[in-house]
Amino acid sequence: MGFYLHLKLKAFRLKRLLLGQGGRKRKHITANKPSWMMPVAYGYHVMKLTTEGFDDSDFDSVVAQREQMDHTELWYFGIFDALIGDKVTKYMQSHFFDKKLQESHMRRKSKEALKRAYFGVRAKIREENKLEETCRMSSTSVMVINGEKLVIANVGDYRTVLCRDGIAHQTTGTYQQSTKRHWSRRLFAVHMLGNAAGAKHSRGTELNIRSERIGSDTEFLILASNGIWEVMKNQEAVNLISHIEDPQEAAECLAKEALIRMSKSNISCLIIRFD
Repeated sequence: MGFYLHLKLKAFRLKRLLLGQGGRKRKHITANKPSWMMPVAYGYHVMKLTTEGFDDSDFDSVVAQREQMDHTELWYFGIFDALIGDKVTKYMQSHFFDKKLQESHMRRKSKEALKRAYFGVRAKIREENKLEETCRMSSTSVMVINGEKLVIANVGDYRTVLCRDGIAHQTTGTYQQSTKRHWSRRLFAVHMLGNAAGAKHSRGTELNIRSERIGSDTEFLILASNGIWEVMKNQEAVNLISHIEDPQEAAECLAKEALIRMSKSNISCLIIRFD
């Protein structure tokens, strides 16, 4: 197994747990890998806007896990609300990562594994807490396979946005936009993508899972909670951090901007860069 990171922030103080690395702070995290693999770097920041009447269980969970088997590398990233916590991650560890699948099986079964994880966890949460069928849960998670393919899952108001050549692409939810467009439509596309970001989507407990390629035009991913998206459009978020090469600095910048804009929800964001 590779390494697993689990993060929570309490009262604006960061508490990081990185197995094999103690509590050492890491500003810009990349993996040592063969030259044929695309470098992956990430940074994260989480804020809890209130400090009264809560404990650690009230915080979002952020995960970053890397697995490498022969010539196959898999990264798993995610942001989960307090209701889901680390339940989806634990399911993926025991039912997918620990299976040591071959690359062909990994690519084919990654979507199914994520679907089973979310559906299983949702059923368990409802049963344990006697919640209604319409209970709201929020999460966004991403698998990166060999730096070539993304498998993205989203439920609730948490969102993943992909930046290609400076253009924001919402990869989960009800609004989709093709990356193949004539150059004369790009300016119009920026406006449309931004407007679409302000709309409410992925309501209730609907699960959205899709695949995306990672190409030479792929710059970075933003995984973020509704504390970001309720005050910022997709293209605004991309424009804000596109010039920041350090993903940790970019995550902190995005979170602070949401705070300045008086976001009323918990703020969690994770930036993944492909260099």
